[in-house]
Amino acid sequence: MKKIIYILAAFALFLLKYAPAEAAVSSIIIDAGSGSVLYSDNADTLRYPASLTKLMTLYITFDALEKGKLSLDDNLKISYTAAGRSPSRLGLTPGKTIDVRTAILGTIIKSANDCASVLSEALAKDEREFARLMTETAHKLGMKNTTFKNASGLPNRAQKTTARDMAILAAALYHHFPQYYAWFSIRSFEFQGKTISAHNPILEEFAGADGMKTGYTAAAGFNIVTSAKRGNHRVIAVTMGHKKAKDRDQKVYAMMDKALEKMEQTDTINPKVLAAEINSALKLAPKAKTNKKAKVVAGDWSIQMGAFNTYAAAKEVAENNKRKLSGKISASQVSVEKVSLKKGVVYRAKLAGLNKSNAQKACSWLKKQGQTCVVIASQKPRTYAQR
Repeated sequence: MKKIIYILAAFALFLLKYAPAEAAVSSIIIDAGSGSVLYSDNADTLRYPASLTKLMTLYITFDALEKGKLSLDDNLKISYTAAGRSPSRLGLTPGKTIDVRTAILGTIIKSANDCASVLSEALAKDEREFARLMTETAHKLGMKNTTFKNASGLPNRAQKTTARDMAILAAALYHHFPQYYAWFSIRSFEFQGKTISAHNPILEEFAGADGMKTGYTAAAGFNIVTSAKRGNHRVIAVTMGHKKAKDRDQKVYAMMDKALEKMEQTDTINPKVLAAEINSALKLAPKAKTNKKAKVVAGDWSIQMGAFNTYAAAKEVAENNKRKLSGKISASQVSVEKVSLKKGVVYRAKLAGLNKSNAQKACSWLKKQGQTCVVIASQKPRTYAQR
């Protein structure tokens, strides 16, 4: 009997060691500038990356471009293996070619498994060899708990990572390849006469967001790696293992919104306080973040209503004016921008996420109420053709 108990115990330990944990969601958010962890929850739990895997494929591709091993106009052969990958795919034809530029866009925007495979075959003997290069690169970057088995993220039980490791990879992409990083915010591109559009909802729903990658398989759940900037601050957020895409989006929205708000207030963030505010925001999320009429669109227009000596004063002005405008314009987002000047730090009160017409109408109405304001054009959403 003791022998059987020992065998069962050993088997249980084996399962705990090698089976990815699936019960709890894994999340982390970091300061993109310093790498400091602002909030984490099960960040070192092993998970299946799904299409987040493509971020490493892109990292190696960008590195090859920078070193001159590839150029954007190079034509890459499409193998039968690559063309036969399971969806999502761009629909490549075996025996033909695709240029590197289009393969990158297909990998980012369409999350095309066939495009990821084409890139891998161009940079290694085959995709299996490329996966070994991916894992080696991951470990060099400090992603110590990551193993890759293919270029796309298609299911493989041995392919695993953690939320923390994915944040490291996202930061590496941002810092190592600034010349290519902007591609993650491209909304669409043309392929064979068709417009291929992005399906990352955070690009549309969070002002200041600029990609990077979503992912899903039945075993992995709904995953996302994304980044956002507000004022002088940028964060990188990862959350993995959600049962619903809506839950994933609400979690990453709350993480970035509360972290950026705290960063505008203070240089020292208490992770426990931030965690409490994120959890509080999530309780309100179903009403606040899924109302399509109240959607905040990244890259639109904002209204600036003065600069103040404290964060609290700027936020109060912005919130008061948002209440005054309720019912007069579509929803806007309160934003406080911390700016360092020679004379010291000031905080700019803003309402963001407006289209040009509403921003102009709102500012005009506020001026009639005695509030000074100015309409500011943020960077418009870009397609590849506009680069």
